[in-house]
Amino acid sequence: MTTPLKQLSLDQIEAAFAACGLPRFRSAQVAEWVYKRHARTYAQMTNLPQALRDQLAEAFPLHDADVIARQTSSDGTRKYLLKLGDGTTVETVGIPSEGERLTVCCSSQAGCAMACSFCATGKQGLHRSLFPGELVDQANVVGADFGRRVTHVVIMGQGEPFANYDHTLAALRMMNNPRLLGIGARHITLSTCGIVPGIERFSHEPEQFTLAVSLHAAVQATRDSLMPRVASWPLPALRETLERYTRETGRRVSLEYALIEGVNADSRHLDALIDFCRGLLCHVNLIMLNAVPESPFHPVPARVRDEWLRALEKAGVAATGRISRGSDIDGACGQLANAAANREAAS
Repeated sequence: MTTPLKQLSLDQIEAAFAACGLPRFRSAQVAEWVYKRHARTYAQMTNLPQALRDQLAEAFPLHDADVIARQTSSDGTRKYLLKLGDGTTVETVGIPSEGERLTVCCSSQAGCAMACSFCATGKQGLHRSLFPGELVDQANVVGADFGRRVTHVVIMGQGEPFANYDHTLAALRMMNNPRLLGIGARHITLSTCGIVPGIERFSHEPEQFTLAVSLHAAVQATRDSLMPRVASWPLPALRETLERYTRETGRRVSLEYALIEGVNADSRHLDALIDFCRGLLCHVNLIMLNAVPESPFHPVPARVRDEWLRALEKAGVAATGRISRGSDIDGACGQLANAAANREAAS
């Protein structure tokens, strides 16, 4: 029986190797080769005996993520369509900033079951969840392409991370591990639609990972229409959970809010957002809605976002207007949809 190595967490690799009678240091050695040195085959692991390399290749095959399409935005952002070992395709985005900062927006699933009405990924449905190594591969592909170290990771691509909790957390720990990618925990952000049990569980993790919640409306009926799959966790329950999260961790939560013309951007929704945030340790990211083909939703004028920023500041709510990156290559928030793969399949 074989198990692809990238399906396993670091703890699982250690346990699987131990079951094969291998000493503990071998699992750390192989993980370093794969995730730090980017070895694509066991043959490259030159400090392992040949017999061991042959044994591992048979028991724990390696499958790399291959770039099958790459687009570069006018702002320097790059979007990648990756083919995984079983042929599944997924998108990831690399976002360079001034200085040495390089952020990777990773997907946790191929497709998404959350069906948010303004999101291109939600229109695809869910194909499958990704394994830990498949998340880490996304960061490594982007870092190698830019020729520089990845400094920040946001799990904000395709999928709902808390619907793939164990694999996603295992990947974050690999990224954070100083012997592997060595990305600081506070530079790793996980974004959820608001899965309350996931937030509760996340609040007890020992690492200082950052939590972001896609809010998009603080009026229940509006949020239910935009994000129907989280309607079972109403806003009061979400807020109560976020209060417990901030008390437990001492860390503030980021609230993502895409302003949509005629839907969630009037004074009633602004007042509701201020009420939701009052007394909560949080920061609001206002997002100009990004275009999605055949979508009925449209962004507000920039002046509306600026009015909201002023109103939030006046109410004592920390807020910023997020600058969308890569929208001209469908690489911004809500736009990931494996478009290149879809075009390839249709041709």
